[in-house]
Amino acid sequence: MMAAEDATAKVNLYLHVIGRRADGYHLLDSLAVFAGAADGLSVLPGQSLSLEVLGPEGGALATEPDNLVLRAARLLADAAGRPLPGAALRLDKRLPVASGIGGGSADAAAALRALDQFWDLGMGAVRLEALATSLGADVPVCVASRPARMGGVGDILSPAPRLPPFGLLLANPRLALATPRVFAGRVGPFSAPATLPAGWTDAAAMAAALRTLRNDLEAPAIALCPPVGEVLSILGALPGALLARMSGSGATCFAVFADGAAAARAAGALPPGWWRWGGHARS
Repeated sequence: MMAAEDATAKVNLYLHVIGRRADGYHLLDSLAVFAGAADGLSVLPGQSLSLEVLGPEGGALATEPDNLVLRAARLLADAAGRPLPGAALRLDKRLPVASGIGGGSADAAAALRALDQFWDLGMGAVRLEALATSLGADVPVCVASRPARMGGVGDILSPAPRLPPFGLLLANPRLALATPRVFAGRVGPFSAPATLPAGWTDAAAMAAALRTLRNDLEAPAIALCPPVGEVLSILGALPGALLARMSGSGATCFAVFADGAAAARAAGALPPGWWRWGGHARS
């Protein structure tokens, strides 16, 4: 028996920091969508719980003995009230690490889905999302990997507006940014939650509305990592780009295009040393 899941990249079309809890965690308002770029996670029978990390971006995790995938596996077994069963997990790491597109969170969510099936637990999405909150702010939205509005510290999910078909181009200058440092660098007042319509008719209308919003973490990310500003400038100048913005706490940035074909063509114009992906946004 085998189970396999894609761990798709999460993109924050906007991200407002709207407050801070007494425990120091920031309160967010964000619209998250998902790209076709993904890590791959597979599960095979094993005598004990193990994880093998492969893939072009796997080297960054080679020295991490207890990453989110293993933590998700132990959490799921504990929630099921059973001794930790055996499972040999294999992670094909294709998304860059610490890059603002939820790679580790998507991996953890994929582990929850795959092991729920592999161990025949039958928990389903609602229970898995509840479990995911203890693993990190982005993990709950990655369980379903569907467009959603994120509130609270990322744990309060509500339906996204109706989204039109559109293309996404993701670009990372192969620089990692630590999320706590980016949040610590944010200054000024908190933002208000966005007012969103019920939906948009096309990609141009969506991008026009999103241009009135922002990612509140862009400025501190650029201060810590100036190449982020260069990436944004290059993406914004690409023919057909409707919007250029940083995702999450960076350093990955994105551009919105009318369709996936345009985004895929634009990927070829980026500097060769960058990580990039272009295609259709997932609906």
